[in-house]
Amino acid sequence: MSRQESDPDRTPSPRADVCIVGAGPAGALVASELATAGHDVVVLDAGPRFDPADRMERMERRIRPAHGPLSVWDMGGERDAFTSEGDMYYPLNAARVKGVGGTTLHWQGMVYRLHEADFERQSRDGVTDDWPIGYDDLQTYYAEAESELGVAGADDNPFAPPREEPYPMPAFKPSYSDSIFARACEELGITTHSSPNARNSEAYDGRVPCQGYGTCKPVCPSGAKYDATVHVARAEEAGARVIDRAPVQRLEHDSSGDTIEAAVYATPDGEEHRQEARQFVLAAGGIEIPRLLLLSKSEQYPDGLANSSGLVGKYFMDHVAARVGGTIDQETRQNHVGFITTESHQFYDDGGAERGPFKLEFLNYAGPSPVGEALTSGSEAPWGDSLLEHIRESYGNYLEVTGLCAQTPQKSNRVELNPDVTDDHGNPVPEIHWSIDDRTRRTIEAANERQLAIMDELGADVGWVVGPDNTGPAFHHMGTTRMGEDPAESVVDPACRTHDLDNCWVASSSVFVTGGALNPTLTIAALSLRVADRLDSEL
Repeated sequence: MSRQESDPDRTPSPRADVCIVGAGPAGALVASELATAGHDVVVLDAGPRFDPADRMERMERRIRPAHGPLSVWDMGGERDAFTSEGDMYYPLNAARVKGVGGTTLHWQGMVYRLHEADFERQSRDGVTDDWPIGYDDLQTYYAEAESELGVAGADDNPFAPPREEPYPMPAFKPSYSDSIFARACEELGITTHSSPNARNSEAYDGRVPCQGYGTCKPVCPSGAKYDATVHVARAEEAGARVIDRAPVQRLEHDSSGDTIEAAVYATPDGEEHRQEARQFVLAAGGIEIPRLLLLSKSEQYPDGLANSSGLVGKYFMDHVAARVGGTIDQETRQNHVGFITTESHQFYDDGGAERGPFKLEFLNYAGPSPVGEALTSGSEAPWGDSLLEHIRESYGNYLEVTGLCAQTPQKSNRVELNPDVTDDHGNPVPEIHWSIDDRTRRTIEAANERQLAIMDELGADVGWVVGPDNTGPAFHHMGTTRMGEDPAESVVDPACRTHDLDNCWVASSSVFVTGGALNPTLTIAALSLRVADRLDSEL
């Protein structure tokens, strides 16, 4: 084993144009773009590098009941400690990964452009705030992001924003259960359409087409689904340094207080190092970015860096779930596809002030899988014919309509520090305050109403409803360093540079002013490419 493999050099680079905190999709894209343009780039990530050869074994952890869900990507423990307060418990670690590649290592791979109205909710509906940029400002970056990630899709969504170019790959065909839902939706006048996915429907970018493992979340063994290690590798090939297991402890500014001088990071040997750079990009997500800024308080900035507005950590948002599921008296072929191929955005933009946007998703993985049933049947059906009969009775006729609902931004929803609980380096952990307001509740109720109508049209025996009183998050962390023109009402400007520090940029969904009801990764990628363009010009 080489020294680089066994004992990588984690000392700081003597010169860096850009220091990026976080090696998820945002940080990886910025690093790849800037390194390719010839700039000296250093990326610091809190987690380890994962060996791609281990993905099959991680899939085994996913399906075997002896392993808890956090074990798939080695999450949990003192390093990942957090607390949750407020009306609703927020299970932060249930769906994040600390490591090179970030949460794209286990994401579902669903990618959408925000609707034009998502940038203009105050102007159109009289609620929340408008973004200081619009869809037109991101349209070319959305197209570039689709090409970089590799998106399979079709231009068949009549409710989607305009586009000028085809998707890089054709969409995945509708599944068998999609055809069952389609008949009911046609009777109810509900328009369905394909769902774009950041996974290969054909060979693309040196990666194989989807192999159908069905364990997309939390692990794709084949690499057909995009993850940020693709752009980490490109960045390194172009000369960037990516340092793993290097959690940044704080950012230090110069005597003027206008510029960050260094990111102070820890290494596994117990040392601390200072990485100096001309520019800094925070790309560690909607929880760790505000936490780092708050941890970086100084005599000059007693409330934390970039926080003259007092809004660092405020307006935390997520998407919330609405789900209806059950069984029907016919075969559905559940779990044959591990991702969503059909949706409906028909009710996305018609809520006005009364409710927010939502989309309907038709699951291809509702109900128990045969493997899951076999491994958890226990004494009821231990082996042989009895096990086969048990699986046949419990598999094959489940359906579920789920939905992603927008959460109205609230200042009281926030990420702050809990000084009474510390991580493995003695730093206060993030504390999440999360609740939903009446408008968000009405959004979930509206989604449930449509979902129940579809299941009723199918003659389904409804087995569960996830509504306003038992909803949960989609784990899309947004809004904690919001974007705006006014430094008193926002943390970053329309270019994603902090108002308070002239060399500190944020590439993350933390800059979102509103979240819409669409998975945020494509917008994160588009904003990151835009940040890279501006940084290239600055450098």
